Amino acid sequence: MKVTVTKKDNAQPLTIHTEFIKLQDALKYANLVYSGGEAKQLILDGQVKVNGEVCEMRGKKLYPGDKFSFIGHVILICADEAE
Repeated sequence: MKVTVTKKDNAQPLTIHTEFIKLQDALKYANLVYSGGEAKQLILDGQVKVNGEVCEMRGKKLYPGDKFSFIGHVILICADEAE
């Protein structure tokens, strides 16, 4: 008997109305941190992953289709369909 395990994609969408959003701002916009200072420190401490890899650049540009994760939350950047 062959068993196949698939990982369910449980990413929460985060809709942006611009071409990109910086990682630090995305953490705040997703309500995962209280302040920009907190976001900065968590990113520099290596606690945030972008597209599955640890990212220590708080100014990292995230475009629609990118994912970031922090403390068990997975967020998918989505474009505003109205544009």
